[in-house]
Amino acid sequence: MRLAAPVASDRVVKRTVKVNGKRKVVYQRVLAAAPAMPTMGDLAGLNKTDDPLSLASNVALVLDQANSEVLFEKNSNVALPIASITKMMTGLIVVEAKQDMDEILTITDEDVDREKFSSSRLKVGTQMSRASMLHIALMSSENRAASALGRNYPGGKPAFVEAMNAKARELGMSDTHYVDSSGLSKMNVASARDLAKLAMAAYQQPVLRQFSTDPKAIVETSNGRPMQFGTTNHLVASPDWAIGLQKTGFINEAGRCLLMQAVIEGRSVIMVFLDSKGKQSRTADAGRMRKWLEALRPANLVGGGVATTPYSTGM
Repeated sequence: MRLAAPVASDRVVKRTVKVNGKRKVVYQRVLAAAPAMPTMGDLAGLNKTDDPLSLASNVALVLDQANSEVLFEKNSNVALPIASITKMMTGLIVVEAKQDMDEILTITDEDVDREKFSSSRLKVGTQMSRASMLHIALMSSENRAASALGRNYPGGKPAFVEAMNAKARELGMSDTHYVDSSGLSKMNVASARDLAKLAMAAYQQPVLRQFSTDPKAIVETSNGRPMQFGTTNHLVASPDWAIGLQKTGFINEAGRCLLMQAVIEGRSVIMVFLDSKGKQSRTADAGRMRKWLEALRPANLVGGGVATTPYSTGM
């Protein structure tokens, strides 16, 4: 479905200025900011779902990592665009294929984003190791790096995307479909429940845990020029958080997204937030969720563990 572009209405502002020492009233026409385009979640009516934490995310899911118990869910079965959370599956495919991490890959014109026209610090011709490409794809959400990883898979991008979808089927991610390795397409979709399964699998790979949770890193290019990259998730550097795996994502159709493993009150949990509004809203939702989990009181003790009453809402 093609949406019509929002129409911005302008307004006239009255100002008093000084001209040659004399006050003068002038009128200036100011163009109003265009309203934000609705996300796919908004179009599906998910923004009408209330929850007790007043989350900014249309979709949320929290699982106990040890036993997959659902602690909180909101619209968790709805398949939506997942943006760069796609790159976590990209990383899992690269690692499980046991490709040579020291092999030098080259950014080519094929890796340039002509769908969203996103910027990149990796110019065409940039060369670096597969390990470095994977590192900055996960830590900094580098789209050209993610594209190069897919393109340098046996059989190229088509085979890589097929491997992504095959892995999704293997993990029981029945609401998931991939069309690229970067997540720039709105056709990369998954439900929060599916993404929790992906996080569980990805957490088993130490390199994915390390690369996704590095706050910053310096990577070497083949010409010897070091490049410094930073994380897209400021929580990983916070002493208040113990994060073992994470990936952020954003395109207009998906809103702000976050996939994360963290330890809260001694309990390892998987958190998924999709279609959040506002640049810091997804991490703010994670903070609200952490406080909620910290405040939970055990309903009863079962085998030394804590049984809690989960929260569920949505379609």
